[in-house]
Amino acid sequence: MASVKLTKVKKIYDNNVVAVHDFDLEIRDKEFVVFVGPSGCGKSTTLRMIAGLEEISEGTIEIDGEVVNDLQPKDRNIAMVFQNYALYPHMSVYDNIAFSLRLQKVPEDEIYARVTNAAEILGITDYLLRKPRALSGGQRQRVAIGRAMVRNSKVFLMDEPLSNLDAKLRNQMRAEIILLRQKLDTTFVYVTHDQTEAMTLGDRIVIMKDGYIQQVGTPTEVFEMPKNLFVAGFIGAPQMNMFETDLTLENGVYYVKPFGVKLPVDGEKGAALAAKNARPGHVTLGVRPEHVVLAEPGENAIACTLEVNEMMGSELHLHVYTEDETRLVVRVPTIRLDEQTRKCLVAGAKVYITFEGKVMHFFDPETTENLLN
Repeated sequence: MASVKLTKVKKIYDNNVVAVHDFDLEIRDKEFVVFVGPSGCGKSTTLRMIAGLEEISEGTIEIDGEVVNDLQPKDRNIAMVFQNYALYPHMSVYDNIAFSLRLQKVPEDEIYARVTNAAEILGITDYLLRKPRALSGGQRQRVAIGRAMVRNSKVFLMDEPLSNLDAKLRNQMRAEIILLRQKLDTTFVYVTHDQTEAMTLGDRIVIMKDGYIQQVGTPTEVFEMPKNLFVAGFIGAPQMNMFETDLTLENGVYYVKPFGVKLPVDGEKGAALAAKNARPGHVTLGVRPEHVVLAEPGENAIACTLEVNEMMGSELHLHVYTEDETRLVVRVPTIRLDEQTRKCLVAGAKVYITFEGKVMHFFDPETTENLLN
């Protein structure tokens, strides 16, 4: 077993700045958990406390049921991969990977077996005799991962390991980390500011802001049922459209009236509002760009002016503004557009949009909490 449990963990620096507040989380054996959030939210600090690189101000951290607050990093049986690789430039790839094993006095034949096995898994066998300066960024990151792999640790900690790579290489390495996880079958705790990495890698995601946990859930849960406005805006690209409107209840049916257009909240969302006994009144309405659709002029269509048309390959990102100058983003798959419609989508063109009740998200404008939580 390689579970990790954090109970009321807090980090306070000397100037009384609280970096992490009452962090409670249990990471199950062989689970891949991702900490995600903007810079300064406390995610890397939390990871470093698990590793023993930062002292804990309050609370306890357990690995495999053992409290490790006072254990040195080397005694916690964890392996860490850093953002900057932290390779020794004067050593070969082989010696970099073998370094920690030699410190542990592991026999050379076992070191050779572990290093060559890790190199084969990571596809760096041909580079074992090279120095780090002769490698690309992606190859260096594989070496850093290999150095962690050979330790046979209970827990893998990864602190923004892909942030120094270009977009194409990041996508490739992301896929390789997924494959690596399948081969190692161990517990991973991964830190990133990139919500795409979080969504594609994590079994569960821990979304943080200002040192507080905002939501913990599977990628599907945080995408489909964000707990508050921060999570709704952070998860998803482009981010969720949000605007103020009124929620009304007429003859047992809820309606919203964005930009003067009356739209029913039917199906599961309407039933959920009824089950929560949601009060009519002012709400913040959220609709993801992929759930906004182009429409013909009519009573259920919102009139907009097209400001920017971004061609993204398989889809268009249409930046539009309504008559009251509220700006929205619409994602339109190009396969759905005929040539004539596409030619009309130019800056300044009048377009009409709409969306259905089943894709709407409702937030309290004062507390920012999701009304359906």
